[in-house]
Amino acid sequence: MARIVMKFGGTSVADVAHIRNVAKHIKREIDGGNQVAVILSAMSGTTNQLINWTSDASPMHDAREYDAIVASGEQVTIGLLSVILQSMGINARSWLGWQIPIKTSAVHGAARIEEINGAEIIRRMEEESQVAVIAGFQGIGPDERLTTLGRGGSDTTAVAIAAAINADICDIYTDVNGVYTTDPRIVPNAKKLARISYEEMLEMASLGAKVLLTRSVELAMIHKVRLAVRSSFEDPETARPTKDSDFSNLKNGINNHPGTMVCDEDEIMEQELVSGITYSKDEAKITLVNISDKPGISARIFIPLSEANINVDMIVQNVSEDGKYTNMTFTVPSDDLDKARSVIEQNNQNIGYEKILASTNIVKISVIGVGMRSHAGVAARMFETLAKKGINIIAITTSEIKVSVLIDAEYIELAVRALHTAYDLDVT
Repeated sequence: MARIVMKFGGTSVADVAHIRNVAKHIKREIDGGNQVAVILSAMSGTTNQLINWTSDASPMHDAREYDAIVASGEQVTIGLLSVILQSMGINARSWLGWQIPIKTSAVHGAARIEEINGAEIIRRMEEESQVAVIAGFQGIGPDERLTTLGRGGSDTTAVAIAAAINADICDIYTDVNGVYTTDPRIVPNAKKLARISYEEMLEMASLGAKVLLTRSVELAMIHKVRLAVRSSFEDPETARPTKDSDFSNLKNGINNHPGTMVCDEDEIMEQELVSGITYSKDEAKITLVNISDKPGISARIFIPLSEANINVDMIVQNVSEDGKYTNMTFTVPSDDLDKARSVIEQNNQNIGYEKILASTNIVKISVIGVGMRSHAGVAARMFETLAKKGINIIAITTSEIKVSVLIDAEYIELAVRALHTAYDLDVT
């Protein structure tokens, strides 16, 4: 018997018919002898509609009332699923965040989970074989007001509940059947990964992969919660239920899970050199031309940006031959470009640049893999591959398990395909 958390997102609960399909997935696991807790998002599009209604009601609204409104979507889906499960003869009960309770910080609209006591859910699982159907995205703050967790909040709820009830695995059901070595829309012969480490998944999530959000992966890594990405559209009648052996066999290279398992590096017998190629189009480049090359200039540029909560990623500095002036190039999220320009312009008296250049016609390509720790030449192969395709590298950043480069956006598909082949990731 395994203890499982199953999370279903908006497209998986888009209407009553989809919710019935979710119920069949849950029944499969119950019939297999497993204990189950379920986390649900609101129906697809519902949260956006609630946000729009709130803005129409009052552009300057109380954040506490905003949370009360936008959290209502999950109440509908957990109620409907509980009713359907009960009609199938399954003991199920819906739980709102405050009823468990899921205790959070007081930051309405972007609260962070601080404590969950899973004892009652565990008791009901063990003594009553009850399925807990829990609203994602919400909790209760120190002021006893309802709070919401922000973007990706239901995934975060799922991981936190899994940690609180000591679940064997947290299955994240989406509209894809796992994590791929790259975007299959660009590389049709990309392969689905059977296993991937927390660190690799964290890098992939932060560098453009949309399957899992960074916050949920971080939480899973901290609490050693096994995550799995699988499709809610697989046939629940033919899929096999989870078994205890699915976890004990991981180190032996056996993985019977139908999706992609995200787990501790120690649970993966042999690491690939490179696990995936990601890309991010959400980058903007800023270049400050002819600033003085002297101590303190970098601080004068980047401290104001930090104070404005603008994240700076890649930084390249080119010094002139006489050593007096330099050009400074750096990247920021494209959504922050106008804000970043404004901050820089307001501080030009301290910086002293000749002109400022900005562009969004760029893309960041990243090669990711924990195997880099023990193998040299990964970056060299990347640079050589791009050079052979005539692709110029604008900037470079590295970490222990990834190399990222900035290139012109027009070369995105060429670069991803070439790198995917260069690291032997193509399905053969």
